[in-house]
Amino acid sequence: MLSDGGTALLRPIRPDDSQLLVDFYAKVSDRSKYFRFFAPYPRLSARDVARFTNVDQHTRVAVIVTIGDEMVAVGRYDRTAPGEAEVAFLVRDDHQQRGLGSVLLEHLAQTARENGINRFVAEVLPANRRMIAVFRAAGYSISDSYDDGVVSLELQIAPTGVSLDVMSAREHRAEARSMQRLLRPASVAVVGASRFADKTGQALLRNLLMGGFAGTVHPVNPAADTVAGLPAYPDVESVPGPVDLAVIAVPGDAVADVVRSCARKGVKGLIVVSTAFTRPGADAAAAQRALVRTVRTHGMRMIGPNAFGAVNTDPQVRLNASLAEIAPTRSRVGVFSQSGALGPVLLASLAAHDLGVSAFVSAGYRGDVSANDMLQYFSEDEDTEVVLLYLESVGNPRKFSRIARRLSLTRPVVAVRSGRFSGLSRPQSDGDDHDRHRVPPAAVDAMFAQAGVVLVDSVAALADTAALLAFQPLPSGDRVAVVGNSEALQLLAADELRRAGLRLPSGAGAHSALQPVGTLQGLEDGITEALADDGADAVLVVVAPTLQADTVATAQSLRWAATAATKPVLAVFAGVSHQPLVMRRLDPAGAPGRGTVPAYPSPESAVDALAKAVEYTRWRAQSIGAVSDLAHIDVAKARALAEEDLAGRSARPDGLVPLSTEQTRDLLAAFGVPVWPALPARSADEAVQRWRELGGEVVLKAANPQMRQRMDMADVWRNIGSEKAMRAAWRSLGEDLGGHEDLDLVVQRMAPRGVPLVLQVLQDETFGPVVSFGLAGLATELLGDRSYRIPPVTADEAARMVRQVRAAPMLFGHQGGDQVDVAAVEELVERLSRLADELPQAAYVELGPVLAGATGLAVLGCYAGLARVGVASRQDAYTRRLSRL
Repeated sequence: MLSDGGTALLRPIRPDDSQLLVDFYAKVSDRSKYFRFFAPYPRLSARDVARFTNVDQHTRVAVIVTIGDEMVAVGRYDRTAPGEAEVAFLVRDDHQQRGLGSVLLEHLAQTARENGINRFVAEVLPANRRMIAVFRAAGYSISDSYDDGVVSLELQIAPTGVSLDVMSAREHRAEARSMQRLLRPASVAVVGASRFADKTGQALLRNLLMGGFAGTVHPVNPAADTVAGLPAYPDVESVPGPVDLAVIAVPGDAVADVVRSCARKGVKGLIVVSTAFTRPGADAAAAQRALVRTVRTHGMRMIGPNAFGAVNTDPQVRLNASLAEIAPTRSRVGVFSQSGALGPVLLASLAAHDLGVSAFVSAGYRGDVSANDMLQYFSEDEDTEVVLLYLESVGNPRKFSRIARRLSLTRPVVAVRSGRFSGLSRPQSDGDDHDRHRVPPAAVDAMFAQAGVVLVDSVAALADTAALLAFQPLPSGDRVAVVGNSEALQLLAADELRRAGLRLPSGAGAHSALQPVGTLQGLEDGITEALADDGADAVLVVVAPTLQADTVATAQSLRWAATAATKPVLAVFAGVSHQPLVMRRLDPAGAPGRGTVPAYPSPESAVDALAKAVEYTRWRAQSIGAVSDLAHIDVAKARALAEEDLAGRSARPDGLVPLSTEQTRDLLAAFGVPVWPALPARSADEAVQRWRELGGEVVLKAANPQMRQRMDMADVWRNIGSEKAMRAAWRSLGEDLGGHEDLDLVVQRMAPRGVPLVLQVLQDETFGPVVSFGLAGLATELLGDRSYRIPPVTADEAARMVRQVRAAPMLFGHQGGDQVDVAAVEELVERLSRLADELPQAAYVELGPVLAGATGLAVLGCYAGLARVGVASRQDAYTRRLSRL
């Protein structure tokens, strides 16, 4: 992704790129050539071409950037000394200032680190200010000197906090601008624009025109001279002037040809409404990947296929490139829907609350543009105050979590995610391979919560919550005053508040008595008094209307009473499914805005919306904290151990290479997690010998993974303090558990009393690493009482993670028990998070039981399985890659 929102393909150079390199060099200006070689260098010799295109990609590395069939940039490094390489770039003049130098530097630095290089050197002419700026802006540790008319630069290319922030900020800007290409075009071509009213292409053209699009519209129809009174063109390439956006509504088997035509025209963005790829026997997934590759390698972005379309209500744009026949009104709510079919449902749900949109994208099969892209756009869009998402999957969860967290700090993000409870996801025929997660649904929900995203259960709840967040201030707490004209409704509302974890106010003057008021003036007075009550953080007005006139008069009174409210006010008009118009407060553009009182048909829907607003307020008030600088962590050693443990070993059918207990202990020790020794006891005599070696009281237990955490604890024999007791334990375990052969019995010292815990790491191919925490036993195994986080986990997040499980009171002296060393537990969570973050080969790690005592804790058992991963599987955190094709 380039800085102006365009895309390009970066790849290693190949020997067969000779002609591509020659053609590229011919289009570079003499000035740029001079800056690169410090001398006039008008053309490349055959020897130069052979040297530049034949590299070993280890000591000599070269990558090129292409857009379409043309090369636009090249970067390379050559090793000059152990740990050092000289780096240089050359960018075609007509593609300079698009961020290509920065992209090349990022990818070359990543390759260099993988090849054992930690320092780049570069010589630059002082007049080449742009290249000097690229090096200085990268965020690496840099030093420079000037000698004999040349600036010598030295960069330490280990990632730093600054360099990672620079990369993240550049990624953010590039992706936001790429969405601006789609949502703020100056010219739109409708490919497949039909003259027949019942055709999709006619609907799209009509909606653009009726919506008052501020730019130019070009119908494309090879069988017509005019469509809707506008000149029609046989293809996109015949359209005079530039085309910023092409909306494609042609038969599926024609989409690929149209996209290639758009590429030749230089179109910047595509909306593919067609349900692409309908050839009999065609591989839809492969066809979509090929389509996306064409789009991206020619510098374009694409919404779809099978998209409902896109809308931008900015008066300077007025884009309705969608199938919404009635253009949404303008509001400050941004919407992204992964489903094309649900697009109109979302818009209708918002309209029921008198809400429009700032921008709306319904991406359908999400071949290219995803929720992550739109989150980047919404974070830059000053017209968007609330963000709504309908998701069926999350293609890059770690990136989603990072972007959503940053956005949630400034504006609420509300999402509904299908498949949360059914466990089902969209079929894979669309080529989306991001849905196959091994992580449990609770971990996915935890990722949303960790990022501050408010999850709701339905599209209706999405609109209900959006209305409150868009129209009213955030509640400062969870105390809700209930005012109304019906005691029955007020009691129902009170019950709903308790169900949702909210409370009625208490204390003098509070409105917890739930006394109904019988007149409009009494209702106004009750609302005014509740708003003035410091013991109430929000006011819920519940009304049982009788006649239509009563509804209008009551709504008007409610609006006047709430005019100067600094806390949220929301209303329930029982049985009324629409927003009373008199409750509107119009913004300068004439749309319902801040101060409008949202109305709901039932106490349940109103309270659920308010509970979500309270949830978001609490998240905003939390401290995110920082990742602790933990001592006794040796990441290099851990990675070396993992590679050594994987070498020459075959994986099980599930892809894991199981480690022995000793190998697991060594791996955990590299992250400062000591595991108590467990000595093998393959016979009764050996068990007795182990008892003598350890001294004192010991336990004899089965180490076989299938025996771990038995509910009846029959796999553990405690308090063994003599030879006779050890032999009895050996015999008894063998008899009770079906023989000694598969038990893997071990002897371990008796640990002090404590609360048993279990912690896990799970690496998912697409989701990434997840850390879980819970108390060992029935609560964790049967009730799913675990907390989850995506690394890196800060100290504050670790503390919340420990306290989030329902059994957490057991750690704090519940019913007279001992309070455990919670700080030690939190540190263990942080250390395991660091392991998960730094060691992608650790596909599964379990610590258990871990006994947390009053002073410290004891890790008594561990199990780990490794998996082979590609170099790019997790290290792409340091480079900007679009999702794989």
